[in-house]
Amino acid sequence: MQLDHTFTVPAGPDDAWKLFHDLARVAPCMPGAVLDTLDGDSFTGRVKVKIGAVQMSYRGEGTVTRDEAARSMHLDLSGSETRGSGTASARVTAALTAGPDGTRVHVRTELDITGRPAQFGRGIMTEVGDRLVRQFADRLEGLLRDPAPGSAGPAPAASAAEPEAVDLGAAALPVLLRKAAVPAAAVLFAVVLVRVVRRRSRG
Repeated sequence: MQLDHTFTVPAGPDDAWKLFHDLARVAPCMPGAVLDTLDGDSFTGRVKVKIGAVQMSYRGEGTVTRDEAARSMHLDLSGSETRGSGTASARVTAALTAGPDGTRVHVRTELDITGRPAQFGRGIMTEVGDRLVRQFADRLEGLLRDPAPGSAGPAPAASAAEPEAVDLGAAALPVLLRKAAVPAAAVLFAVVLVRVVRRRSRG
């Protein structure tokens, strides 16, 4: 499944690209994510999401490569549910270009997912992705507006903190309702038809 998203951050390409080099600061901007270890261009972490009463936790690892000339970075990610058989893998490419209001970031995700989330299909996954990207962009904007020291400090050690589950229900529910609308209408029509036939047969 391929997902494409674009957002703008209020900074010049050089400043934005510098921030994207600092995984220790950028990774926590992803809703529901915790960065556990960072060793050069390799890292491990956890993600927790929930949709209504269903909650899923993933533990995984990834590597990052960068193209300095093109100002693009590639993330290879893989993970699995901590309590379940679901898996997820993704190759994410983020490309930065100058825009009229700052730096335009185009993110393309090649996603392969199994388990419970796979049943939602492309429509829901796209809307969920839109929601996550908007939150991610807002947090990046906060970092750029409130500069902090770079990644000169030590890489994060393994963290015992649990990630705060990001609730995707608000994004998934409208699509679920739309998907359910046609089957529900068909069932309703069948019920009405059966009742009409029964009444006529009795008459």
